[in-house]
Amino acid sequence: MTERNISIEAADRTAVEDQGVEIVERKGLGHPDSICDGIAEAVSRALSQLYLDRVGRVLHYNTDETQLVAGESAPTYGGGEVVEPIYVLIVGRATREYGGERLPVDATALSAARDYLNEHIPELDVGTDIVVDTRIGEGSGDLQDVFGEDGAEVPMSNDTSYGVGHAPLTETEEIVLTVEEELNGPYAADHPELGPDVKVMGKREGDLIDITVAAAMVDSYVEDLDEYDDAVERVRAYVGDVARGLTDREVRVEVNTADDYEAGSIYLTVTGTSAEMGDDGSVGRGNRANGLITPNRPMSMEATSGKNPVNHIGKIYNLLSTDIAESVVADVDGIRDLQIRLLSQIGRPIDRPHVADAKVVTEAGVDLADIEPEIRSQIDDRLANVTDITRRVIDGELSTF
Repeated sequence: MTERNISIEAADRTAVEDQGVEIVERKGLGHPDSICDGIAEAVSRALSQLYLDRVGRVLHYNTDETQLVAGESAPTYGGGEVVEPIYVLIVGRATREYGGERLPVDATALSAARDYLNEHIPELDVGTDIVVDTRIGEGSGDLQDVFGEDGAEVPMSNDTSYGVGHAPLTETEEIVLTVEEELNGPYAADHPELGPDVKVMGKREGDLIDITVAAAMVDSYVEDLDEYDDAVERVRAYVGDVARGLTDREVRVEVNTADDYEAGSIYLTVTGTSAEMGDDGSVGRGNRANGLITPNRPMSMEATSGKNPVNHIGKIYNLLSTDIAESVVADVDGIRDLQIRLLSQIGRPIDRPHVADAKVVTEAGVDLADIEPEIRSQIDDRLANVTDITRRVIDGELSTF
């Protein structure tokens, strides 16, 4: 068996945690870009399950070009209305026929999109406030052309592309990710005035962390400006508590900084998303596969959501590189900062990348040569089990944004 091409070397930079300035962003579930990511991935999982149920294996498809055209709304205290509906177009390719059987691709996609929106953007009335359409073209039904030899255990790469992952998260990254998840989780469950369109931006300069939150408020739960102001202050206090529970550094929090109370300009919405008022969206324009936008680190420009999870490197290697980085850091002592890059070559088995590249910043007093064999073994093991990523994606165990 040919040895995998794994490169391990010391990073020629300071660990991100130790750099002077760090910037981190997360677009929440209700952000127009995240809505597109979420719908695309929900459709992807539904099509995978359709093919598994009808054929016994995943056929060719990609739904990673989903677009959102913003609507128009008239929010007002106590409850306004959507004047022009949001329009979502699910675009891609899928296998519509196999073995003489027509497969309900469009119906499956529309159902998955509707279910996703009902669960995550509950104030949106699907069919009235938002219209979902499909333009899914015909894909190839030839499994040998798409996924390699019929019955092959490891698919062949569909493209020459790369994925990037890193671990561990810095304190700022952890704060930004956790703040959004908490706001759109337990906090929103107790405070329905907070819509799911929550964007969190973190900036660390030295040991000062500034968190800026854009939080869409739902007008039907807000009676006047005083109630709006109270809602903003509750978010500010909550975010501060979450952030300070994750760091000993100084934390400052600001919420809805564009508000102008005197002019009556506030972030009030009908449905809890800026998609109702002129903010368009697109798959792949928001969070990377680890849920964050991290300009201090290398990132792939590939859209992870909506791609097929069998042989599409734009999906698999971004998820796998993150999985590898997290696994290595969890199991190998002495790593301060780890970056993983996986490069594919079209036609090669996906468990044998053109190169698997690890850049390591070690803890003080740790020699990379002493831990390099453990790192190599971990990378090799995760690559050998690359098809596990496919299963976990289809089962909904891995988030793509």
